[in-house]
Amino acid sequence: MSAAYEKLMKCYESFREKIDFKPQVAIVLGSGLGDYADDIRVEAELDYHEIEGFPVSTVPGHAGKFIFGWVKDVPVVCMKGRVHYYEGYPISDVVLPTRLMKLMGAKILFLTNASGGINPSFAAGDFMMLTDHVSLWAPNPLIGPNMDELGVRFPDMTHVYDTKLQDILRRTAADNGIGLKEGIYAQLTGPSFESPAEIRLLHQLGVDAVGMSTVVEAIAANHMGMRICCISCVCNLAAGMTDNPLTHEEVQEAANAAAPKFKKLVTESVAAFGKVL
Repeated sequence: MSAAYEKLMKCYESFREKIDFKPQVAIVLGSGLGDYADDIRVEAELDYHEIEGFPVSTVPGHAGKFIFGWVKDVPVVCMKGRVHYYEGYPISDVVLPTRLMKLMGAKILFLTNASGGINPSFAAGDFMMLTDHVSLWAPNPLIGPNMDELGVRFPDMTHVYDTKLQDILRRTAADNGIGLKEGIYAQLTGPSFESPAEIRLLHQLGVDAVGMSTVVEAIAANHMGMRICCISCVCNLAAGMTDNPLTHEEVQEAANAAAPKFKKLVTESVAAFGKVL
């Protein structure tokens, strides 16, 4: 048994001692989007500090707890605050929460994040549904001994983002009059924002938006057989696309402004997911 798997199982045992709830959908809330958890019909909460060995987020805007409850009739676990590689955690810790939510019972992983727009047609406040990703900079979370208990050594990555879930997101956005872009997302390590030269490189690679999370979580979830979808809130235009310097406060403000539409999109989509579980 690898050290990472042993740690995961200890976290799972710690969770089972405290929470008796089986979610079907796991939701990860990105920077500035944590208030969504306020709209969940809450059954229980679990602070990350209460889980033995669990990594704790240190980023402003990430509260650091699991929320268990209901989005309409669908049982969910909501991760209010994620852990990032740039905080200094090993990559196995960064994806531990994703793996733990699968062990809790979640079949679908609904990721969200705040991103910088690279596609010139994007504007701050736009939503982008991920259709694919580029993973070249953050370490692959599957490096090392394969956890055979979780998945195969060489998982296929052809359809990481579930096409049926994408159809639901498109339909939900259209039905509610919410604009929804589509595109490819790249995760860089952070914590510094990207340089203009890096953004030009990403643009050449066909990337539409960039951030500091999500891709490693999607890889780990795909390895475990979860169905995955992701909505990115484009909170600023990336470096070199405007003359303005980039700040975390700008990201938070844009996410806050987009929150009402985001909440509607997530709630109605999760309700529809309940029909395909």
